[in-house]
Amino acid sequence: MVNLLLLLGLITYSETSAISVSGEKRGNITLRCEHEDSNIDQIYLFTRSRLIDVCETEECSGRVFKEGNCDVVIKNLIFSDAGKYTLRIYYNNDQTELKYQLHIHDEVSVNMGEQLKLDVLLSEADEVQHQSRRSTDWMKVWSRSDGVQSQRISIRDRNLIINHFTARDAGTYRVLDTEGEILITVSITESKETLEHTDDTKSDAVVSWIALTVVVLLLALILTAVTLHKRLLRGYTCAVSPEALRAHNDVC
Repeated sequence: MVNLLLLLGLITYSETSAISVSGEKRGNITLRCEHEDSNIDQIYLFTRSRLIDVCETEECSGRVFKEGNCDVVIKNLIFSDAGKYTLRIYYNNDQTELKYQLHIHDEVSVNMGEQLKLDVLLSEADEVQHQSRRSTDWMKVWSRSDGVQSQRISIRDRNLIINHFTARDAGTYRVLDTEGEILITVSITESKETLEHTDDTKSDAVVSWIALTVVVLLLALILTAVTLHKRLLRGYTCAVSPEALRAHNDVC
């Protein structure tokens, strides 16, 4: 019976406008049905490829459960939850359908020079784009048709891997499906440890520069003083007459 319902759902899947729902990775989202009729016989939640088990209460072991009359909660979100959903509601010998587009976003902090793995290449993913912090343009870094667009990027086990992370790699990454709908958004920043280390390095460099400057100035002052002293002695010697020097020698 369940397989029949799933097959029926896939066959009758229509391209009506979907309700946009957004949630954070590891958080929870609610697909609200806003159906006031309490005489609901059954609800089914499915994607284009599979039927999803919906528990009756939150106490069940699964991540998807019913809340209220027909709201559906998905908890502990992961990237693979992103995509299109259909909620079919049966009540009083009738039925209705609601469609959802689930978008998941996340924030990641990376140390400079490290390897960054993004588990974002879903079966529905068609393209990954990058927007740097200093630009409003979106640059394609991967597509299902063209592959990766940089030698520092590789693909392995559904992961988009950026080797030797640099400041240019920071910014926002988004994953689009074949229809241009956003599945996943990830904001990438440099870790605070990296920034603090950079600031400490800059501070040390400033202190070293100041110390070097002071040493150079002291040496310059000493050299100037010695030079002036020698010039004064030469001037004094030149100002004394030969007779005075002989008299001075005779006295001595």
